[in-house]
Amino acid sequence: MNSKLLFSKCDALWKQLNENTDRLRREHSDFFDFAEGVLAETDEAVRQLKAWITTHEFGCWQEEVTFFREIKPRFVSRFIYFSRILSVEASVPSTGAKELRKYYEKELNALDYFSSENRDFINYYRRKATYLDLKYFVRFRYDLKVKLAPDLHSYDEKFSTSHDLTVAHILANDELEIYLRGKIRNTEKTSVEEAAPSRPLHWSASKTALVELLVALHHARCFNGGNTEFSEIVRWAERSLDIDLGHYHKTIGEIRNRKIERTKFLKMLNEGLTQMFEELDE
Repeated sequence: MNSKLLFSKCDALWKQLNENTDRLRREHSDFFDFAEGVLAETDEAVRQLKAWITTHEFGCWQEEVTFFREIKPRFVSRFIYFSRILSVEASVPSTGAKELRKYYEKELNALDYFSSENRDFINYYRRKATYLDLKYFVRFRYDLKVKLAPDLHSYDEKFSTSHDLTVAHILANDELEIYLRGKIRNTEKTSVEEAAPSRPLHWSASKTALVELLVALHHARCFNGGNTEFSEIVRWAERSLDIDLGHYHKTIGEIRNRKIERTKFLKMLNEGLTQMFEELDE
């Protein structure tokens, strides 16, 4: 196929990946399940790109640059982004807002190291310069006089150039910075709430009941218009209600596997509230 058709197929594949990502977000209330699903979908999409490219012959080097500078990094950056977020969230300390903020700030500062190490290329890329594209984004043409990745020789030479992965990291880090700054802002709000004097509230029903309620509220997009990950909601509930929900992923699985009345706690709430209103009407 010619390159125009190839690029059209790549655009369709990107659109499909975005649709699959949105579907997974709707289907999974748990962030880890969602992120792992996105990684699987992205991996499949990248493998499809590889199958096309390893047998494709570009009409000119400019077409090859378009693929390795603009198209491939979009897909790979999504894989990097969700891999990094999974790593960050899996290691979140179970502490107060102050320590949580330090943790996210440390992760944010780690992005500066990449920027410092790749300053010249990042400047070249962001200025949309093109005079080195032949060396950066065409296969088998890397220049030993420019800075290269130390593991360059482990790349698949038919599916990689010297700098397309670096572009993917730039794009992923841009998204990761937004994510981490949002987390830091959330900890600042929590710090204010923790400083406010109030009588503490403790959850006195079962932990399973609370998880069931939180899943329902998250699914109904009751927090931040649905733009909050379930793991954030769990941590908020744990801090606010002085409770440790432990392995809540397992609890969700147990609720799903109930043979009779999956939403037992929600049914009890509904029946109790209905009865109260009926008694008030009498």
